[in-house]
Amino acid sequence: MRWVLASTVFSSLNWRILFFNLLALFFLVGGILYLNQFREGLIDARVESLLTQGEIIAGAIASSASVETDTMTIDPQKLLELQAGESARPTSSDEDLRFPLNPEKVAPILRRLISPTRTRARIYDPDANLILDSRYLYSRGQVLRYDLPDTAQTTTESISDRLGNLMNRFLQPGNLPRYEEAPGGDGSIYPEVTKALDAQRSAVVRVTDKGRLIVSVAVPIQRFRAVLGVLLLSTQAGDIDKIVHAERIAIIRVFGVTALVTMILSFMLSSTIASPLRRLSEAAVRVRRGGPREREEIPDFSARQDEIGHLSTTLREMTTALYDRIDAIDSFAADVAHELKNPLTSLRSAVETLPLAKTKESKARLTEIIQHDVRRLDRLISDISDASRLDAELAREDAKRFDAEVLLKDLITISRETGRRHKPVEIGFSISPENHSKGAFETFGHDLRIGQIVTNLIENARSFVPETGGRIDVTLARARNQIIITVDDNGPGIRPDAVERIFERFYTDRPDGEAFGQNSGLGLSISRQIAEAHGGTLTAENIIDPDSAPDSDAGGDPDDTNIKGARFTLTLPAAGGKAQ
Repeated sequence: MRWVLASTVFSSLNWRILFFNLLALFFLVGGILYLNQFREGLIDARVESLLTQGEIIAGAIASSASVETDTMTIDPQKLLELQAGESARPTSSDEDLRFPLNPEKVAPILRRLISPTRTRARIYDPDANLILDSRYLYSRGQVLRYDLPDTAQTTTESISDRLGNLMNRFLQPGNLPRYEEAPGGDGSIYPEVTKALDAQRSAVVRVTDKGRLIVSVAVPIQRFRAVLGVLLLSTQAGDIDKIVHAERIAIIRVFGVTALVTMILSFMLSSTIASPLRRLSEAAVRVRRGGPREREEIPDFSARQDEIGHLSTTLREMTTALYDRIDAIDSFAADVAHELKNPLTSLRSAVETLPLAKTKESKARLTEIIQHDVRRLDRLISDISDASRLDAELAREDAKRFDAEVLLKDLITISRETGRRHKPVEIGFSISPENHSKGAFETFGHDLRIGQIVTNLIENARSFVPETGGRIDVTLARARNQIIITVDDNGPGIRPDAVERIFERFYTDRPDGEAFGQNSGLGLSISRQIAEAHGGTLTAENIIDPDSAPDSDAGGDPDDTNIKGARFTLTLPAAGGKAQ
C-alpha cells in the first residue's frame, strides 16, 4: 500500500497537494454527514410536534368517554347502620365513576384527526391491550380500507435509492433500539406505553430492519386524573430519513462544487510551487552533468519573497561559489603541476647524468643537486598539502573567542628566541591605545591560523632585513570595530609592480644572496586566504620616507632610495569591547 501511494499519489507535488486538500475536505464533509445536527434537531422537533398532536387527540378522545349510569354502588356497611324509615344513597365519589372508551365513538374522532397527518395512531386500554389502530379503523359492520402502494414500485429500487439506503445504514447511529410490532396487540412491550399508563408522557426513537427511523410518543388519555387509556403516535418509517437524505444530498452537492474549486485552487497553488522547484531541479541536473566551462544558469526567483525565492537565491550563490571553487582548483592544479615540473626536471636530469659522471667531484655535485631537489619537492608538497587542507579545516573547526594581544605577545617571544639561531633581528611590539579596556582586542576565529599569518609575516620580514641592524616592528591597534595588526621592516621594500603579485600562489621574489628553491611561494597566499576566511584583509605596501617623497602634484613615483621598508597590514573584525 505504501509503495502504491509513493508511486502514484506522492510521486508529484501537484498530486500530493491535491490529495491532502481533498482528504481534509472529505473528512470535514464526512464529519458533517455523520454528526449531522440537522437530524437531531429534526427528531426533537418531530417529537415535540407529536406530543402536541397527541395531547390534542387525547383530550378529544377523553371528552368522548361516557359515564355508565345504569349501575349504582352502595356500601353494605352503611345498610346496617340505617334506622327505620331511612334509605341509602349511592356514593358520588369519582372513584366509583367509570369512563370507558367506546371504540365506535372514538374511531370517527381518531380518523378525522389522523387522516391529514402521516402518522399512525394506536389506542390502548388501562391493561395495555390494543383497542384501535389507525391502520385498521373499523366500527360495527364497517371496515376502512386504504390503497396499498404499487408492488412493482416497492420491489424495484433505483440505484439512487439503494445508495441512499446504504448511506443511511452507514451513517445511522448504532445505539438505537429495534422497532417490532406488538404481538397480539400487547402494548406492554413498548416502554413509552407503560410510562403513559402512569400518567407520564414519553418518546422513543427506533430503527427498522431496513435502517429507517420511527419516532413514537405515548400520551395518557385521562379524565378527572383517571387514566382511561394510552394514545401511541408513530411516524411512518422513512419520513425523517427522506428529509435527512435530501439534506445529505444537498451537502454532497456542495461537497462536489467545493471539491472542484479545491482541485482548481490546488493545481494553481501547486503550479506556483512545483513548477519553480521543477525548473530549479532541472537546472541542478544540468549543472551536475555539465562541465566546469559550461556555466549553467540557475533560474532567478529572487523577486518572490518566500521560501522558493530564498532557495533560488541560495542555489544561485552556491552554484557561483561552486564554479569559482572549480576554477580555483583548476588553477591551483595547473600551478602545482608547473611548480612540481621544475624540480622534477632538474632531478631527472641529475639522475640521468649521475651514471655518466667520471670524477668524484662531479658525482658529489650531482648528488647535492638531487638532495636539493628532493628537499624542494618535500617543501612544495608540504605547503601544497597545507594549502589544500586550509578550507576544510577552517570549516570543520569551531571558531572561538581569543585575545589578539595575548597571542601576539606569545608569538613575538617565540620569534625572538628562535631568531637568535638565524639572523639577529630586533623585534619591537607596541599597542595603541596603551590604556585600552579589557577585551578591546578580542576577536572570533582560529587563533592557530591567525598566529600562522603573523609568523609568516615576521619570518618573511626577517629574510629581507639587513644582516646587521635589522628591525621588525609589530603594532596592535584598534579602530572602531576592527583590530589592526601591522608588521613593518627596514628591508629593501617591495617592487612597485609586485605589491599585489606577492600574494599569488607560487610567486617568489627573494632577496639577493638567498639560495634558489628555499621558498615555495605559498606563504603569503595562504596568509591572505586565512585572513579573508576570518572576514579580514591582508595588504602590503612600502614605507616611504616623508622627507624624500616626491611631490604628488608632479605625479612622480618614489624610487628605491625613498623606500624605507615594507609594511604588511592585517585587519580582523573585533569581537567586543571598546578602545579608550
